[in-house]
Amino acid sequence: MEPLRTGDPSRLGRYRLLRRLGAGGMGVVFLARAPGGAIAAVKTVRAAYAEEPGFRARFRREAQAARQVHSPWVVPLLDADADAETPWLATSYVPGPSLSETVEVFGPLSVTSVRVLGIRLAEALDAVHAAGLVHRDVKPGNVLLAPDGPRLIDFGIARAPEATALTSSGVIVGSPGFLSPEQARARGGEIGPPSDVFSLACVLAFAATGVRPFGDGGAAGVLLRTVYEEPDPAAFPDALAPLLTSCLHKDPAARPDLARLRAELEAGVGPGPGGTAGWLPEPVARLISDRSAAVLALDAVEPTQMSAPASTVSPDAPTMTAVRAAPSVAPGIRRRSFLRLGSTAGVLAAGGGGAWWWSTRSGTPTTPTPVASARPELVVAFQGDLTGPAKDSGNAQLNGARLAVEQINAQSGRPLRLKLVPYDDGGDPARAASLAGRLVKDAGVLAVVGPTTDACFLRTEAAYTKATMPVVTVSVDVSLDGRSFGYDQFRSHAALHVERTLLAAPCVRYLSNHVDARKVFLVDDRAQGDTAWRLCDLAQKGLRSAGRQATLTSVPAGKIDYRALAASVLSAGADAVVCTGDPARTAGLASALKAARFTGTCMATEQAFGPGFLAAAGAAATGWVFATSFIDPTVRPSARAFAAAYRTRFGAAPGWYAAEAYDAVMFLAAVCAENGTALRERGAIARRLPEVKHTGITRTVKYSQGNGYNNDAMFLYEVADGTFHYLGQYKEAAVS
Repeated sequence: MEPLRTGDPSRLGRYRLLRRLGAGGMGVVFLARAPGGAIAAVKTVRAAYAEEPGFRARFRREAQAARQVHSPWVVPLLDADADAETPWLATSYVPGPSLSETVEVFGPLSVTSVRVLGIRLAEALDAVHAAGLVHRDVKPGNVLLAPDGPRLIDFGIARAPEATALTSSGVIVGSPGFLSPEQARARGGEIGPPSDVFSLACVLAFAATGVRPFGDGGAAGVLLRTVYEEPDPAAFPDALAPLLTSCLHKDPAARPDLARLRAELEAGVGPGPGGTAGWLPEPVARLISDRSAAVLALDAVEPTQMSAPASTVSPDAPTMTAVRAAPSVAPGIRRRSFLRLGSTAGVLAAGGGGAWWWSTRSGTPTTPTPVASARPELVVAFQGDLTGPAKDSGNAQLNGARLAVEQINAQSGRPLRLKLVPYDDGGDPARAASLAGRLVKDAGVLAVVGPTTDACFLRTEAAYTKATMPVVTVSVDVSLDGRSFGYDQFRSHAALHVERTLLAAPCVRYLSNHVDARKVFLVDDRAQGDTAWRLCDLAQKGLRSAGRQATLTSVPAGKIDYRALAASVLSAGADAVVCTGDPARTAGLASALKAARFTGTCMATEQAFGPGFLAAAGAAATGWVFATSFIDPTVRPSARAFAAAYRTRFGAAPGWYAAEAYDAVMFLAAVCAENGTALRERGAIARRLPEVKHTGITRTVKYSQGNGYNNDAMFLYEVADGTFHYLGQYKEAAVS
């Protein structure tokens, strides 16, 4: 759970919202309380879906259908409102973890536990099918674990088999790796109860071994293996291999039905299975107990606090300068940054880089101050990609961190010294996980800076969180396609990178305040996953609230017809374009727009930033504006001394995130000292992470509940003369 964010509703229908439980492709899920005191999970639907023709009618029919499902192993639908401004539905709340979370954190379940899991889920699906429905998305993430048995959730894509309008061919509905061959072929009319049997077998195999029967990797490869290849034998425990193999037959008619599946699972449990008490491992049962206690402690929780009036500037920020506020944002925007974007006064950090030991300013020594040997030395590990695909960023971060350590150790007034030990994960998630396992066992390592990439972070966060290892990341996206990392979920993680979805804010600000765009064409590049869609969704809401028209168009993850896409921009009468693709795909659009003689404003995000875009786009790159989460330290006044020192020390200009890594280590050093004493224990350092405010050369690092550490650390660049020119922090750069 994490606190409600500024801009979240305080109520939906009769439910008072208490906490955020998570966010996914369809919308946000909240923990809520009904008037009688009952706890519920309330799921909202994103505005873009709600505005689709016929959506509300489908939503209403699905809610009615879900009410027909009656089983103790299916989470019941309590209420729904298809006609609300933001459609929502409420279900009973289950405080247990999902099966996916359980296997990832605690490992596979025992065969006996898997049998109980299969028996109950078969009973749940039997009730679904008896109501004339097919679930179509049976996966570990849609199975919650409770002490008395599992619960099947999420009927957001449940469909009646005969409802061809809702199960039309050509549309793949479900989650690759757990959907059936008929789903993978997008044959809507063939998808019936046997499809759910196939998916259930995939879930049980994953629960028993932690292995997906058709492997990991890209969706296309998994779908092909599901249709044409046999499952991985390593996914099946010996005791269940024959049964699960039969359930995964390519021909739906050859699969056992739920009654036979349940009977064979029950035969293996032995006499007297009766209830399911004790069916879960003790650590999982303890986690459920802890979460239940946390929910019971929410009686005094109040609705989300509203943001400050538009003229308010934080009184504890003497280095902040007020910037002209944008027009007020309409209530429909449900995201913290967009309320700050419009309805509150913008603030811009004015600088202040600390006392640089290499500075030539009067009164500042030009050589290091002798170090007091009595100061304790704390070991900080730097884990990053130093030799792999992201090695340029990884090495830039390491060098920035080294400069910070040199300055810290030269300051005799500090109660500690730091020793930075680099570890190269090569950008390989498996290698990163192995390194994390080693580092948490090394009692001498008190904190970690890194990893560099999202994928490596995903493979290390569980180990670091379990060990309460303080981790400060610089370039990891804490949203990660719908999984909300950082903020309040992992208390030992300080994520200094802004969520990439929030780069919508500088795009909206620039287009509204600087160039006064009236019709904006948003390109959702599906190759970037849900991050691109959510960014476009936020941008569309922000632009509309500012009185602009915004058209959102999705392009496939495969080949793009750039000429046709450019023609769509012109036919829409757009005077601005925002693209969410990578360097090559954004460059393709840039070239097509130039050929079509488009003269409007063109914007992209950090995903496309870099020499690859400049090289591929050529002359078409000129004028493109980019939103990023890192500064150019050679231009930003507060970081120029750092840039000069970096060039002197390493013989090159600072790379991406070098200055941000410098700030990360300086922040960590401040965290490691309390009341003039060095902290020597991981838990104590982790506790201090959200308590310390540090004004650095790139931003002020300060934790705020619900917003994390990154706040407004977003910047703009413009391409001119074949290079990127830094425009500044987005609120300053977007002021016309």
